[in-house]
Amino acid sequence: MQKNIKITIVGLGYVGLPLAHAFSEKYEVVGFDVNKSRIDELNNNFDRTLELDENQMKSFVKNKTLFSFDVNNTKDSNIYIITVPTPIDNENEPDLNPLIKSSQAIGTVLSKDDIVIYESTVYPGVTEDVCVPELEKASGLKFNKDFFCGYSPERINPGDKEHTITKILKITSGSTPEIAQKVDKLYKSIITAGTHLAPSIKVAEAAKVIENTQRDVNIALMNELAMIFNMMNIDTNAVIEAASTKWNFIKLFPGLVGGHCIGVDPYYLTHKAQALGYMPNLILGARQINKTMGKYVAERTIKLMIKKGIAIKNSKVLILGITFKENCPDIRNTRVVDIIEELKDYGCDVDISDYWADAQEVQKQYKIDLIEHQKLDTNQYNSIIVAVAHEKYKTFKFENKNQIIFDIKSILNNADGKL
Repeated sequence: MQKNIKITIVGLGYVGLPLAHAFSEKYEVVGFDVNKSRIDELNNNFDRTLELDENQMKSFVKNKTLFSFDVNNTKDSNIYIITVPTPIDNENEPDLNPLIKSSQAIGTVLSKDDIVIYESTVYPGVTEDVCVPELEKASGLKFNKDFFCGYSPERINPGDKEHTITKILKITSGSTPEIAQKVDKLYKSIITAGTHLAPSIKVAEAAKVIENTQRDVNIALMNELAMIFNMMNIDTNAVIEAASTKWNFIKLFPGLVGGHCIGVDPYYLTHKAQALGYMPNLILGARQINKTMGKYVAERTIKLMIKKGIAIKNSKVLILGITFKENCPDIRNTRVVDIIEELKDYGCDVDISDYWADAQEVQKQYKIDLIEHQKLDTNQYNSIIVAVAHEKYKTFKFENKNQIIFDIKSILNNADGKL
């Protein structure tokens, strides 16, 4: 381990824990999270996000990493990296409370010459205009005189065991040229893919927020095309495969857009744009298209059932998958719930199963009880919607010819409907 550098990672979720693991291989690390049960689990070598395996969790012990929910245990650190969530509220406005509260907490233990680095996705200006004043107020220290800041946006892909944190090129920045170099050197010591030093914190913030905004807009186009081609009885996936033979065609597929990034981050940018008096119609239009896809899937399923003579009211519908993406337990901002709510409005009796998702977490967050996948009898349902492309679902055999199969991600060969 390198001497003179002690790092505290604030927030130990999908972003913070893998980051803590990567840094712990070279530096002394403290993992801080206000969720006591999360800390207890980590101290027992259990990661419910499944981002780290058992051996990786045990390496924390070997590297003498401390996990704590007491901020006073972080006061010996000289670098603080904040990786807390940046959600939106019910009005699709940025909720900066996790960032503000973590800044206030770290401000109480901040010392002279410390560096605070933010990784949470925000609109340009949040680090210096929102977080820094909280740090100054809580610490009594002066920004860029007594302490400094950096911004290095997270680049984590939950469930992806190939593109792990050290293998994804990292954007870095700092509040002064000297600090920017220090921040870049710090990340470069663990990121084997390399780093890109941005000229300012605001540029780094903007770069992050447009990554997912661009993807949201592009997927919205695919979703709109899918709706158009469905009306024309044209296979959207076949169209995409044909179009992608051109070298500069961006190959994306239609689907539900959820999760902690793509379905959320654009609202941070639109919030700032509207505050400046600009109406970002393209971005908001894309968001509206993607938000309605759950309703669209439900309506398509209902129409297919009607055509097959299946009574809608009290019909039994099974939804396979509730996580926001395949092969991971992450249920944050999943848009599968939109399908569920719409089907229930039609009077359907809906069951949901997902062998990746934590049943307790699903019940806590969405008030939904999952059916254990071991007990599934797919033949008893009038309709089945394969909502998430989990690997196991690709092997499912549906032999009831009287039921409707709707395959959102086109992983089956015999589906009655797909996007």
